[in-house]
Amino acid sequence: MFSYYFKLGLRSLRRNPALTALMVLTLAIGVAASVSTLTILHMMSGDPIPHKSDRLFVPVFEVGPLEGYDPKDKKERENQMTYQDVVNLLKSPAGVRRTALYGIAPPVEPPRKELPPFIATGMAPTRDFFAMFEVPFLRGQPWSAQDDARGADVVVLSREMAEKLFGEADPVGQRLTVMGAPFTVVGVIDKWAPQPRYYKIVGGDQFGSGEDLFVPLASAIRHEANHNGGMNCSKRSEPGFQGTLRSECTWMQFWFETASSADRGDLQGYLDAYAADQRKLGRMQRKVPAALYNVNEWLEEQELVGKDTKLSVWLAFGFLLLCLVNTIGLLLAKFSVRAAEVGIRRALGASRREIFRQFLIESAVVGLAGGVLGLVLSFGALALIGMQSTEAAAVAHMDLAMLGFTFALSVLAAVLAGLLPTWRACQVTPALQLKSQ
Repeated sequence: MFSYYFKLGLRSLRRNPALTALMVLTLAIGVAASVSTLTILHMMSGDPIPHKSDRLFVPVFEVGPLEGYDPKDKKERENQMTYQDVVNLLKSPAGVRRTALYGIAPPVEPPRKELPPFIATGMAPTRDFFAMFEVPFLRGQPWSAQDDARGADVVVLSREMAEKLFGEADPVGQRLTVMGAPFTVVGVIDKWAPQPRYYKIVGGDQFGSGEDLFVPLASAIRHEANHNGGMNCSKRSEPGFQGTLRSECTWMQFWFETASSADRGDLQGYLDAYAADQRKLGRMQRKVPAALYNVNEWLEEQELVGKDTKLSVWLAFGFLLLCLVNTIGLLLAKFSVRAAEVGIRRALGASRREIFRQFLIESAVVGLAGGVLGLVLSFGALALIGMQSTEAAAVAHMDLAMLGFTFALSVLAAVLAGLLPTWRACQVTPALQLKSQ
């Protein structure tokens, strides 16, 4: 009977085209508004590396001055690390992998003479970065541990940068002038742009296409590559780059990877012991316990999804509710004119349950049509949002989960809207309808 009622629902769409089109359009607009805003929230708040997000940790030490410090003020909290703490933690035995990084914007001189020099978006991590965050390689491989130790002039390019500089040729082994020095290309990263860029969300684009190139941290320090990102610096005893290295300025990001999430307690214990040792040396006078965040906790701590985004989703679903109210009125009008049909069917032996099932399936057909149109409108809305900026374009696209959710939401909305009109249709008294014919 379901297939028969479904066919009746398809035929009912043509019974009153104007009223049907108005219902479908009303439902589609409500679905498009809610789904487009929910899609952006979904892309912004999703787990970027779900299979190991509970094993990747960001440590944070409070190294700022004690004077004027208010632990309740979130703006006073540190969210990066000093260079001297980075050096110490890289030498530590904690975790199975450790990496430190900071953003750079080095000048690049292309090997192709037709291309002018330009400023690239780069990152200076240690070797473990690539394995820790599962960066895929198209050609070559990460630099070696020996390259890390001696600060070798080697570089890993993104796929887009490699194609821009070398075309279709294999760039591995080729030389490239970066920061005024010849760097050897050791690898090319395949397409990799996790959203959000959780590995470095402080002081940079939280959403976007990612970096153009990567050089070893020790190499960037040796070349005194200027920091490209946020920095919290209460005071600096010495000027220049070397002064920054020796200061209590926080400007670098650090990550640990543990063998399992159960190792978090051991890692926390190590960090607390390290902080206690540093206090004996006169540092970290705020005496705040070392903080440790896994990936999802870190994204929440940095408030990646703002209150405005969440409010937009609630407003969009409120608009969808308003559209449902209008759809209920339209369905009442549509079903009321079929009272004679219902009366005849009841007189011929159809039960109220069958009438209810038929009209509810017809409402679902309306919802399916509204879902298809709503999906088209959603893609259009996301395209318009994506045109606003590069960051918006990175999150304004729909994945398979949201695609299925769109259809489910539209059908569910239509069914909910059809409950009252369907119930009213079932209350038709056959005798009164037959007398009126």
